[in-house]
Amino acid sequence: MTDRPHILVVDDDTEIRTLLSEYLEAQGYRATAVPDAKGMRRQLESSDIDLIVLDLMLPGESGLSVCRDLRTRSQVPIIMLTALGEEIDRIVGLEVGADDYLPKPFNPRELLGRIKAVLRRTSQAATEGNGSKVVSYRFGPWKLHLLNRALIDVHGNKVPLGGADFRLLSLLLSHGNKVVSRAQLMEMMHGREMDPFDRSIDVGISRLRQALKDTAKSPEIIKTVYGEGYVIGVKVEQE
Repeated sequence: MTDRPHILVVDDDTEIRTLLSEYLEAQGYRATAVPDAKGMRRQLESSDIDLIVLDLMLPGESGLSVCRDLRTRSQVPIIMLTALGEEIDRIVGLEVGADDYLPKPFNPRELLGRIKAVLRRTSQAATEGNGSKVVSYRFGPWKLHLLNRALIDVHGNKVPLGGADFRLLSLLLSHGNKVVSRAQLMEMMHGREMDPFDRSIDVGISRLRQALKDTAKSPEIIKTVYGEGYVIGVKVEQE
C-alpha cells in the first residue's frame, strides 16, 4: 500500500462524490470519484485502488451486482453505502462480499473511521504470514493460505472468499478450538462494540459455512456454542 491510499468513490450523487473526494483528499488520501459501475471498472483497469466506497443504488447496475462481480476476480476492500433502514440489502451486501457497510445519511468522519479500520485489517492480513511463523491453517479437508488469502479444498481447488470472510475465518482459526464470542469477533473484525441488531457476524458465519459445505442444521467445521459464540469443530494445524 502506498503512503497515500487510493480510495475510489462510486456514487451517482454528484454532491456526495464531490464532498467525499474533497474530504478524503484533505485527510491525506488520494480520491477518485465516478458515477457508475462502468467508470469504476475503467479506474480499476488503469489505477491501483486500495479501497472502494460503493453506493448500493447505482444507475444501470446495482451495487450488489457490482460487488458480487468484483468478488469473482478481486479482493479489493469494499465499503457499501446503503439507504437508512435497508437492513436486508445490507445483509445481502455482506453476503456478496462487502467488507463493511454504512447507512445513509452518514457523517464523513464515521466513513473515514470505517475506511481506516478496513485498510488496517487488510494490511494486517496481507502481512500476517510474514509477521509470524504461521503461513497457512489446515482444518478438516480444507486449507487457508494467509499470504495469498486463498481457501483450498481437498482436491486443490481454490474457493473464492471476500475480504470480510477471509478475515473472519482466519480469526476463528487463529483461536484454534477455543470459543470466540460475537462481541470479540465484532471488535476484531470491525473495531467497534457489538450492536444487538447487527447481524454481520452471523451472516459472515453463514457465508463461510456455505463455502465450506458445512451443513447449516448440524455444522461440523464452524460450530455454534449457544450463549457463547463460535468455535472451529475440527482439528486446526498451523503450517
